[in-house]
Amino acid sequence: MAKHHDTGYKELFSHPEFVQQLIEGFAPAEIASLMDFSTLKNHSGHYITPLFEERFEDVVWSVQVHWQGVTEQLFLYLLIEFQASVDPTMPLRMLHYVACFYQHLLKTKVTSPARGLPPILLIVLYNGLERWHAAEDIDELVRPTPPLFLHAYQPHLRYYLIDEGRYTPEQLSAIDSPLSGVFEVEIASGDRASLQAAVDRLVRLIQADPNKARLDRLITRWLKRHLRRLSADIDLKQINSLVEDKAMLAENLESWAQRERREGRLEGERIGIQKGERIGIQKGERIGMKKTAQATARNRIALGMLNDGQIAQVTGLSVAQVEALRADN
Repeated sequence: MAKHHDTGYKELFSHPEFVQQLIEGFAPAEIASLMDFSTLKNHSGHYITPLFEERFEDVVWSVQVHWQGVTEQLFLYLLIEFQASVDPTMPLRMLHYVACFYQHLLKTKVTSPARGLPPILLIVLYNGLERWHAAEDIDELVRPTPPLFLHAYQPHLRYYLIDEGRYTPEQLSAIDSPLSGVFEVEIASGDRASLQAAVDRLVRLIQADPNKARLDRLITRWLKRHLRRLSADIDLKQINSLVEDKAMLAENLESWAQRERREGRLEGERIGIQKGERIGIQKGERIGMKKTAQATARNRIALGMLNDGQIAQVTGLSVAQVEALRADN
């Protein structure tokens, strides 16, 4: 499995407002309506998984949920998945991670077998170029499908998928939160004009938020990390606040776009020159070969060595061209 690289999302989701924005904006509404977000509590940590023999990073929160007069603690298990390609073993990984997490709760006496294991909501947040197509429940990996009387005895564990790339700009615009602006910047990063528009919207969303000073600091750090991952040719030391430095950032993004366009034109001209030189050489070789063939044909016509068809076959000329040379001779 590819190593986790620093996207800055782990820091964002270490703060309750972004967890709330993720659930309210991107999870099913019936789930979000059960949660008391004022009770969010961070339980994040690192866990050694013996099956995969690796340390993985995740974000774990608990929140109180209310339904049918009952209040219970629910754990939100968020796995940030920014690999280059889709991992088809994700259901197996999630099954193992959850087992390790429950073992951790028992070991640290957060709960006990007598009190029972708390419910858990698994969320995979994915942002790769390839759209997600892996199974979302471990039972989908059991093949062939067992007969009905065995179905109840198979493992069942489903995660909720948030695939950023599946959201259109219109869908993200309808979700009025700074996190939707962050997702839009991620998706627009391949197009410099779209990137600038997404950053502008993100700044407006931050300014409209009651916690704008705090969000500005967090998202500015995230954006600087993101631009470094894009190898942006920008002096990021100048950018300390998206809100206060938005004009400077816009100027830097435009300068970066202009440099890329200029470099693209120069590269296109270089490729064009190389292609032109190669075509010229190939054309010269063809002309040289034709002249050699014509000289050979004249010699053989003069000597009467071969008939027209034989000369055409040897030299690569047409019979009509050989007849024309014979007439000139």
